Amino acid sequence: MRINILEVETSNKIAAGEVVERPSSVVKELVENSIDAGAKNINIEILDGGQTNIKVIDDGVGIHIDDIEKAFLPHATSKIKCVEDIYKIHTLGFRGEALPSIASVSRTILSSRTKESSIGKEISQSSGEITYINEIGCNVGTTIEVKDLFFNVPARQKFLKSPQRESALISDIIGRLALANNEISFKLSNNNKKVFSTFSSENLSDTIRYIYGKEVVNNITSFEEYNDIMSVHGYIGNADISRGSRNRQSIFVNKRYIKSGLITAAVENAFKSFLTINKFPFFVIFLDIFPEYIDINVHPQKTEIKFQQDKAIFKIVFDAVHTAIANSLRGNFDIPEEDNKNNSDNETQKHTLRNEIYDFNKIVIDEKDKAEIEKNVQIPIDFKYKTLNNEINNFMETPYEHAGIINITNDSSSKTNNELADGNLGRNANDSNVTNNNSSNVTRTNNNSKFPELRIIGQFNKTYIIGEVYDELYLIDQHAAHEKVLFEKFKKDIMNCEVVSQILLVPTVIELSQEDYAYYIENEAVFSNTGFNIIEFGENTISIKEVPIILGKPDIKNLFNDILDNLKNMGTGKTAEIKYNKIASLACKAAVKANNQLTELEMIKLINDLRYIDEPFTCPHGRPTIIKITLNELEKKFKRIQ
Repeated sequence: MRINILEVETSNKIAAGEVVERPSSVVKELVENSIDAGAKNINIEILDGGQTNIKVIDDGVGIHIDDIEKAFLPHATSKIKCVEDIYKIHTLGFRGEALPSIASVSRTILSSRTKESSIGKEISQSSGEITYINEIGCNVGTTIEVKDLFFNVPARQKFLKSPQRESALISDIIGRLALANNEISFKLSNNNKKVFSTFSSENLSDTIRYIYGKEVVNNITSFEEYNDIMSVHGYIGNADISRGSRNRQSIFVNKRYIKSGLITAAVENAFKSFLTINKFPFFVIFLDIFPEYIDINVHPQKTEIKFQQDKAIFKIVFDAVHTAIANSLRGNFDIPEEDNKNNSDNETQKHTLRNEIYDFNKIVIDEKDKAEIEKNVQIPIDFKYKTLNNEINNFMETPYEHAGIINITNDSSSKTNNELADGNLGRNANDSNVTNNNSSNVTRTNNNSKFPELRIIGQFNKTYIIGEVYDELYLIDQHAAHEKVLFEKFKKDIMNCEVVSQILLVPTVIELSQEDYAYYIENEAVFSNTGFNIIEFGENTISIKEVPIILGKPDIKNLFNDILDNLKNMGTGKTAEIKYNKIASLACKAAVKANNQLTELEMIKLINDLRYIDEPFTCPHGRPTIIKITLNELEKKFKRIQ
C-alpha cells in the first residue's frame, strides 16, 4: 500500500467536515471573528435557514488590504504567532481553519476596510478557488457572504435539517454569543424577517430579557464567587422557569461558549439541594480563569475544554450557586431583628447540642448489629409483592366465576351497576380523580377481562383501593389505574381521529423562542391530531384556542412546554405513533388527581374499566397499577405457616 499526499482542495474539504458541520457552524465561526475584531454592531442575515445564503456584517477593525488573500490560506491567523501562544489564548478563534474550510464548500464573497485605508478590497471564491479580487468602496469593518453552502458536497446537504430547524440552531448560537458579549449589539434576520435584536448594555440581565423574555428575568438570582485563580458569576433560575431539557443552560469560559458536564453537574447538584424537581434549571454561568489552567485545543469546534483542576472548578461553581439559592430562599422568610437578637444567645448552645446528638446517634448505630437494625426498621407490611404483569401467564390459570358485584352485559337496554356507576361519576365530577367524562365511556376492544372481578373492601389513605377474590388480596393504585385507563382511551381516540376538544374561555398566548417555535412548526400536525387547536399570533407567538377535553383544567402553558421538551429530547426520526404515546402519557398525567376520596361505585367503575383495557398492569410511566398478595404469603408474614 502506497502513501498519497492529499491535494489542498481535498484536505480543505476534510477540514471543513470538522469545522463546518452545518449553517450554524458557519455563523458561529464568522460571528466569533467579528467579536475578535472588536465589533460593536454585528448584523446576521440568513435565507432558508442559512442553506441558501449567510451574510455577516460588522464594524470591527477590518482586514488589512494586503492580507485579504492571506485570510483564506490554511492556518492563516492574526491571533497567534507561535506554539507557546496556544497556552495563553484570549481570543475566540486562533487556528486559522474557519475561512478556508467555509470557502472550500461554498461560494464566498468577503469585503473589508480598515480605518487607516481609504479604500477596501473584495475577494470572491468558489470551492476555494479565487474568482476575482477588486478594490471597492466600503465601510470600516468586514462583510462576508456565504452562498450555496455544500453545493459541491451533495452528500453533506442530505444531512441538513429543515430550514426552520437550521434557522433555530442559528438563533440559538447567536443568542448565546449575545449573552457572553452584552456590550455588543446583535441583529438576526431570517428570510428578511427580524428574528431578534439585542442592544449594547452593561447589564447582563437586559440581554437575558431580550433573548428569553420578561418571565425569565423575573425569576433569576445572581451569584458570584472568586479565588486567586478563577472567578465565577452569572444567574440561576428558580423552579418556575425550569424545563424538561437543558436547552436553556449556557456555560462560558473566558467568554467562550462551551459544553461541560462537570460545570452542569455542579450547578444542578447545588440547585437540587434546595429545589428537588424533575426538570433542569435555567442558568447562565461565566467562568473566568487564567488561560494556562485550561486547554481549549481539544475539539475542532472548540466547544469542549480540559481543566487542570476539575475539583476546584466543581467546588467554586457549586458553592456560588448553593449560596445564592440559600440566600434567595432565606430572603422570602426574613426574621425581625428583635427575634434574631433574642435567639442569638442560644444559637451556640443549640449548635453544640445538635452535634452531640448527631455523634451519639452515630455511636449507637455503629455499635448495633446490622441484622438487628434491619429487623427493627423493617416496614410491618413488607410483602415481597408480585405485580400482575409479571404473573400474567399464571394469573388466569384457574377458571373463575363472577363475584356477583357487577354484572357486565352487552345489552344496552339493561340497567347495570356500571350505568349506576357512570351516573355517580357524573354527579361527583368536581371532586373525584376518576370523574373525567371521557373515563366513564371506556371503549372495550374485546370482552376478555385481564384479571378477575374483585370484591371491593375499601380505600386506604385515599390512594389505594383494596379488593379480594378467592384467596388473594389486591392493592390497586387508583392514580396509576385511572391514568392508564385515560391513556389507552386517548391513544385510541388519536389513532381513530376521534379526539374531542374543548374551547378555552380565554385562549392561552405563549411566546416561544426561535428554536421552540421551529420545533412546534415541525410537529404542528402532531399537536393538531391530538386535539390542540393552535394558531399563529405574531412573531414566534402562538395562541392555543382548544385543548383535548380529557385534560380537564390543565396548566396549559406548562403542559405545552413539557410536550415540546419531550419532542426535543426524542430527536428526529421518531414515528408519529411514538410522539402520540408521549403526548397521551403527559396529558393523562395532567388530568388525574391523587389522594381523592372515592365512593364504592366509583371504585367499582374504575376497577372494571381497568379490567378491560389492553394493558392494565402498568401505568403509562411503567409503574405497577396492581399488587397481588396471596393468602399463603400473608400467613407466612403472620407466622401461621413456615
